[in-house]
Amino acid sequence: MSTPIQLTPRRPVPGSSAPQGPPSTMRVPFHVLAKPTGPICNLDCEYCFFLSKESLYPGDRFRMADDLLEEYLRQFIGSQPDGEVTVAWQGGEPTLMGVDFFRRAVEMAEGIRRPGQRLQHTIQTNGTLLTDEWCELLARHRFLVGISIDGPPELHDRYRVDKRGGPTSDKVLRGLRLLQAHGVDVNVLCTVHAANQNRPLDVYRYFRDELGITFIQFIPIVERENETGFQEGDTVTDRSVDPVAWGTFLEAVFDEWVVRDVGTVFVQMFDGALASWCDLPSSMCIFRETCGDALALEHNGDLYSCDHFVEPDHLLGNITTTTMVELVASPKQKAFGQAKADTLPAMCRTCDVRFACNGECPRNRFTLTPDGESGLNYLCAGYLSFFTHIDGPMKLMAGLLRDGRYADEIRGVFAAAGRNEPCPCGSGRKAKACHGQR
Repeated sequence: MSTPIQLTPRRPVPGSSAPQGPPSTMRVPFHVLAKPTGPICNLDCEYCFFLSKESLYPGDRFRMADDLLEEYLRQFIGSQPDGEVTVAWQGGEPTLMGVDFFRRAVEMAEGIRRPGQRLQHTIQTNGTLLTDEWCELLARHRFLVGISIDGPPELHDRYRVDKRGGPTSDKVLRGLRLLQAHGVDVNVLCTVHAANQNRPLDVYRYFRDELGITFIQFIPIVERENETGFQEGDTVTDRSVDPVAWGTFLEAVFDEWVVRDVGTVFVQMFDGALASWCDLPSSMCIFRETCGDALALEHNGDLYSCDHFVEPDHLLGNITTTTMVELVASPKQKAFGQAKADTLPAMCRTCDVRFACNGECPRNRFTLTPDGESGLNYLCAGYLSFFTHIDGPMKLMAGLLRDGRYADEIRGVFAAAGRNEPCPCGSGRKAKACHGQR
């Protein structure tokens, strides 16, 4: 299982001839995670929320057929405006489809796109099945690859195990090295859970210093205690991250990142937060006021409201009988997206960090506020602490950007502060006891 990814835009894909399609002036972009193997995976990660989805399709082979592949690409690419179009693959483990499937997918997509469109191919993988042949394909077509690593081997192997319960870190690291050797752009997806939540700097420094990773996503594991794997129930498993520990984890990484790594290491959570301090929409759907424009496509053409809500109540329909555009624009999907704002508890509506948080993802809103109102996010304590903690540095970086300068200049601001001077972050502490101590 891999977790959802939003990758930083980078160089455009070189153009090639493609048939002219209808004008795209009125098209509204949306994002789809396509799952060609459904929930099927070669690993058995203990916290994976998607393995249980196999029960939705009993007896199925869980392989996307070529005719459906072409139908999906025609509908999706045809629905998107000109500019960069992200074609995203996830699972389960999508590499189980084999290299030839993705060769065909790339060829089909290039034949479908309009001249004004640039395709950005992305894939999320556990990395264990990668070979030179795979990496040659990924490099040639400039895929962005999200690879799941939960930190140093002793932390990664705690929950990310194979079908026999054995460790997977050696195979994952072999896959990572192959990607790097072929020059493939890599983004590490690190889930934060009970096993690694108290070692934030060990995790971050391992990625930065030992693996040479410059793009990182941290994703909290909030695993409901139930038999269905659906978003129901109000208790979590022992594997789930503690809310306070989640905030502390992010704060520790941020404090190191902001004084030495801004501009060289990109952490999705921090980039998304900076957008909020710049009065821009967050790059992360979980922090936007509403959602509903990031959907999940199953191997058989079933389209669901969200990757985290692949369950019967959130099935919109099948793209072989109703077009994707119609399903995305359906009243059911519009209501799903608007509910994120409409169900926000009163406590959240008056919160000082609402502009950055917006109640986070609906999948985690299953606890009660102090006055008994439902819909409080399980991770509230962590997010409140984190967003409050980063307020000063974020204001500094936002100010730099508004002045036409670069956010990474904040490192020089902190370095120039005298040890006994007030820290530029506005904390009220001396620099030597705050951001000047690092």
